[in-house]
Amino acid sequence: MKDILVVAKLKEGKFEKFMGFMKSEEGMNERRKIADLTKTLGTVSPDKSAVMFKIAVHNEGGLHSFLDGSNPVSKPIFGEVMESYEIFELNKV
Repeated sequence: MKDILVVAKLKEGKFEKFMGFMKSEEGMNERRKIADLTKTLGTVSPDKSAVMFKIAVHNEGGLHSFLDGSNPVSKPIFGEVMESYEIFELNKV
């Protein structure tokens, strides 16, 4: 498993729709295929225009697919709510 930080910028007014998907059964099932959800930490910017998640990833290819629109489950939602994202690999120092 790798610790990964994902920072995503959301389209204006789309935070609730994004979080609704992430918390839905469909979203949770897809996220379980990628990471250990019990180790996920998340936060949101005060204006709800960006989110940040630290995740313990066990399927990096699945993570990229989930975010870039090639995953058929996340594609419709992320196409509507996601402006951009960045992925960072975290290393303990």
